Amino acid sequence: MHALLSKVRAAAAPIANRTAGLALGVFASASLLAGAAQAEPAVWVVKDKDSTIYLVGTVHLLKSDTVWRTPKIEKAIADSHELWLEMVDVDNPAAMGPLVQKYGIDPAKPLSAKLTPEQNAKLATVAAKYGVNPAALETLRPWYAGLLFNVIPLQAAGFDPNNGVDKLIKAQADKEGDTVKGFETMEQQIRLFADLPEADQIDFLVQSLDDASEGVEILDKLAKAWEAGDVDTIAKVMNAEMKADAPELYDRLLTQRNIRWADQIQTILKGSGTQLIAVGGGHLAGPDSVQAQLKKRGVKATRL
Repeated sequence: MHALLSKVRAAAAPIANRTAGLALGVFASASLLAGAAQAEPAVWVVKDKDSTIYLVGTVHLLKSDTVWRTPKIEKAIADSHELWLEMVDVDNPAAMGPLVQKYGIDPAKPLSAKLTPEQNAKLATVAAKYGVNPAALETLRPWYAGLLFNVIPLQAAGFDPNNGVDKLIKAQADKEGDTVKGFETMEQQIRLFADLPEADQIDFLVQSLDDASEGVEILDKLAKAWEAGDVDTIAKVMNAEMKADAPELYDRLLTQRNIRWADQIQTILKGSGTQLIAVGGGHLAGPDSVQAQLKKRGVKATRL
């Protein structure tokens, strides 16, 4: 799982945000990150005779001065009366708590006992750098600890989950009385990580520690691509490298989810009205994207 930190962030960002939020009070990192710039994210539309579905790629942490509400996105939000997110509970610690206890905590075997002396030394060094007490990590399963060390450098750089696009769009939908639905449950998203073999979880943790100081630079590159609507760069930098380095993980976190979501979009099209689908930007880029899965089903997504 070498060099997969930013790619895993992109594929499973919503659950990373919420699960790590319960670990020592921080939030894990996002699909893509955006800084102080005028965003022009890509928007697609799917239509039939009585349905219009907008597709918008999201980022799950943003700096407070990011401007992303372009006319295209504003129209998609205003026209739609039903919002689909990766999951509905974009910020529900009360619901997350029992699931984290079930899948993220191991009271029987401490984290240090699962790691080699070298890995424990690395964990102690990075924890000290960011003011984290290693003793507070002992009950965490490796995947959960890995998510924790995804976010710490990003928080230090000023990225904030409260400014995430999905969260802000949902807040507006709630205010307007729109229906809000999710493609996945909270438990399904947690298990994207929790069901990984322990060896892979440890690899993920170690890579998170290795990349703790470099992850912001990697994701800044993706941020610029998102801001410009450059899905080719997103596909190359994130998806293609993840597919080459860890094809099984790529299939689990991206392809199979995109297939399931495309099936659901087909079902939505059988109804009527206008919907907005807002999912992580990595799901709308590359040869295995949601749009590509729709095309296989004879459904065309047109970029606006």
